[in-house]
Amino acid sequence: MRYADGPTATAETPIAAPPARVWELVTDIGLPARLSPELKSATWLDGASAPALGARFEGHNSHPRAGTWRTHSHVVELVEHRAFAWAVTDPDGGFGDAAPDPTRPLASWRFELSPAADGTTVLRQTVRLGPAPSGLSRVIESAPDREEAIIAARLDELSRNMTTTLQGIKALAEESAG
Repeated sequence: MRYADGPTATAETPIAAPPARVWELVTDIGLPARLSPELKSATWLDGASAPALGARFEGHNSHPRAGTWRTHSHVVELVEHRAFAWAVTDPDGGFGDAAPDPTRPLASWRFELSPAADGTTVLRQTVRLGPAPSGLSRVIESAPDREEAIIAARLDELSRNMTTTLQGIKALAEESAG
């Protein structure tokens, strides 16, 4: 497993709520900051107030080993009640790319909603790392012989974080649906 290959992690959970309710929660960009161990805040940019293709939002992240950093995310997929995806860029060039490019992100994130016949929803969250340099790239550069182990550890951590976020969304959706 190499960073250049775009490693991914996925988490999913069934939710006893209709897709419309789950959609309200996953498209609220401020909600993950309340649930995620790493994302601390997110706000729309450029006058946007809701998801739309091409809309941007700023995220502020914190990690015990990596410190704090800022990102700009670009909405790249939006299919109501089905999919919400964004490409994460580095607006400050702190990881090496001086010109943020959503076609070459630090990471790509996606929520996918799958309605079930019984009115419930399966919610899946996926992250794909790279191809642009990121904080993880720096760690790999400092120990290139450990690249696979470094990536595996980060994917495990991201999977746990996504599971935490999905469980929070599930609790909120089921609370209001019940």
